[in-house]
Amino acid sequence: MSSKNREVLVIGGGVIGLCSAYYLSQAGYCVRVLEGDSTSPMTSCSDGNAGMVVPSHFIPLAAPGVISQGLKWMLNPKSPFFLRPRLDLDLARWIWLFARHSNRHHVEDSKILLRDLSLESRRLHVELSESENYPLVQKGLLMLCQSEEGLEEEIEVAQRAHEIGLEAEVCHPQRLKDLDPQAHISALGGIWWPQDCHLSPENFLRALRQAVIRNGGEFIQNQALALESNHRQITGVKTDQGRTEKADSYVLAGGIQSTGLTRHLGLKMPMQGGKGYSLTTGSLTHQPLLCSLLKEGRVAVTPMGSSLRIAGTMEICGKNQSISRARVLGIIESFCKFYPEYSPEEFLNLSPWVGLRPCSPDGLPYLGKPSKHDNLVIASGHAMMGLSLAPISGYLVKQLISGETPCFDLSPLHPNRFG
Repeated sequence: MSSKNREVLVIGGGVIGLCSAYYLSQAGYCVRVLEGDSTSPMTSCSDGNAGMVVPSHFIPLAAPGVISQGLKWMLNPKSPFFLRPRLDLDLARWIWLFARHSNRHHVEDSKILLRDLSLESRRLHVELSESENYPLVQKGLLMLCQSEEGLEEEIEVAQRAHEIGLEAEVCHPQRLKDLDPQAHISALGGIWWPQDCHLSPENFLRALRQAVIRNGGEFIQNQALALESNHRQITGVKTDQGRTEKADSYVLAGGIQSTGLTRHLGLKMPMQGGKGYSLTTGSLTHQPLLCSLLKEGRVAVTPMGSSLRIAGTMEICGKNQSISRARVLGIIESFCKFYPEYSPEEFLNLSPWVGLRPCSPDGLPYLGKPSKHDNLVIASGHAMMGLSLAPISGYLVKQLISGETPCFDLSPLHPNRFG
């Protein structure tokens, strides 16, 4: 059967699902996207995220020092990290697996794959921005540090980046001012990552949706409840409207919701929701031109046209989407420390957006065909790298659906790697 006659159902309308639908529809497949009920609370972490494309992020979330730093932050209600305690076997297993992978050996095993995926995804981001006509700002990212310890840590990361061929420049305060002359930054120094980019997630998602529709794709606002299977085939997706959506092939890109859909298939794919918040301001005086990461507060700052998006926190919380006002205030206060011409009072009336990043316990996405189902491809678990890795993930999904040999060795990302 040619691609023109094959139907693919993509489960999930976030950035991974949309990129998958984009490349599949470009290849001639009949694509439908099951994106959930648009009137329900947001579970996608695509719309309000920081909009960063980051080849600089070659170190996975599970890395040395993450656990010890997280424990130090646990008692601070404004800190950028929190693990919500609860009696939950899935959470206990996730923590155990995360601890097992938070070591230098895992970082060494992962860095080349993450580098290569990120650089190819960046190339595809540039290609997409040109073909689908939305802005992609290619001016790099500033990692800003206010402490000697923080700066030393980031200089070490920059040195490791040089070893694998990534670009990074250690900057003193004057160099930071030269790179972003509009912004009034208070920092001891930082790192400039010239290969990083940023964009507006809203523009990106809108362009992808329009392209999928232009290519004949369809969007269905039903929530997936269960995957139906027979032997080695997925036979349909039961929805909250009492319908069963059927196709020849299926792509599961449902973010944190993917775990509930794979459980009865016997697929152990541990994930926890990593809650993050963002605030979007109006136009500010001395608005930054470059996106930045604020080291000590773990806050992301991204100019988006005449607006500025400030984002942060990582709350390991399952699927809880409640808003912690203390942590939102922590984000605001961290921003104001680095940009001292602003005071927290100026941002307190902004409504925070909240999203759940799908976090695997080794910090790597799930991408591939599960062992027991021939017509299913899974693409989830990207954590904070979803938007950055979305184009290459979508392209690889297209290769897997079409039976092509993937352009990367995906064995470290296999959906069955935890059993």
